[in-house]
Amino acid sequence: MKKTLEQFDFIAGETLLVNKPKTWTSFDVVNKIRYRLRNITGIKRIKVGHAGTLDPMATGLLIICTGKFTKKLSVFQGLDKTYTGTIDLGASTPSYDAETEPDATYPTEHITEELLQNTRKQFLGEIEQIPPMFSAIKVDGQPLYKKARKGQKVEVKARQVHIHEFSLSQINLPQVDFRITCSKGTYIRSIAHDYGQALNSGGYLSALCRTSIGEYQLSDAWNLEELIEVLETE
Repeated sequence: MKKTLEQFDFIAGETLLVNKPKTWTSFDVVNKIRYRLRNITGIKRIKVGHAGTLDPMATGLLIICTGKFTKKLSVFQGLDKTYTGTIDLGASTPSYDAETEPDATYPTEHITEELLQNTRKQFLGEIEQIPPMFSAIKVDGQPLYKKARKGQKVEVKARQVHIHEFSLSQINLPQVDFRITCSKGTYIRSIAHDYGQALNSGGYLSALCRTSIGEYQLSDAWNLEELIEVLETE
């Protein structure tokens, strides 16, 4: 059962589960909540932070901590995460998702369900992946996405991540729906791109929803509008 405004103690610390809307950045959500908490608590510099950034095109579970609970953010960030979404095959985009327009197309006639399933298995366990250029990783003090939007090419080192589950829930070519459970630091956009390449085609992420972070479930999360309405209750 969700709390009422009187039951919150934002200064001592609260952990809020929020369903991030599409097109919002994770920082947008934090900013919206922080603005309301400043009015409620009268503290201009009240601490508010999030664990695990979601891209603007993604929806789903975002963990927000306030007050002294912001010290827990690193713990939440280290938890495994589960996602559902859709990969569009036969094309690629610079951002590896639908935020940018396709820049190349590829054949898909050779792709069968057997090929999809066999190729999927290559991505289970410990894998190396290169983060997308359109990401917040900093190189020389500047986020990669800023360099990417200027057309700059930067060599990004591969990183090791662990994929616990990569299953296909629906195949309706050129689209495939999936479920992935993975370690921290995994870029689902990179999996979509690399999966397309491994199929001798192309692929990009057209939809993504984070459904869990560790034991925390999206089904228990606040709708953002609902939470703001509660926070605006006098």
